[in-house]
Amino acid sequence: MSAHHLQTEIDIAAPPDRVWAVLTDFAAYPDWNPFIRSIRGVPEQGARLVVRIQPNGARSMTFRPTILTLARHRALCWLGHLLVPGVFDGEHCFTILPIAQGQVLFRQSEEFRGILVPILKAGLDRDTKRGFEDMNFALKAQAEALARQG
Repeated sequence: MSAHHLQTEIDIAAPPDRVWAVLTDFAAYPDWNPFIRSIRGVPEQGARLVVRIQPNGARSMTFRPTILTLARHRALCWLGHLLVPGVFDGEHCFTILPIAQGQVLFRQSEEFRGILVPILKAGLDRDTKRGFEDMNFALKAQAEALARQG
């Protein structure tokens, strides 16, 4: 089975709890997130979400991942499938790593597996990676604004 990994990172001048607050406020995603346009569901281990992504300039896609990891102020990971498991699966992780007082490294990564990975790899490297980066910048702006408000 083919696999492909994407990862992006950004420094955010905000404490982990502020970044986590923005990341897990799914209802607010349409207001600020240029990549993950909406998430329906609750941030709880084992919960099933309905996620709609649309990288800038690309088609939107809706999938229903299950939350695998939920570590408050540290990590949120889910596993989603296109059609049925094994065709195109993605394990997506958001990780918040404290690097100094009031500063974190935010990492967004995804491990793609399945028979469609070789066919979709170019689009992942172009559109999905750009979507990760766009979201990272928007999350940084939201979290830093929240941190300034106190």
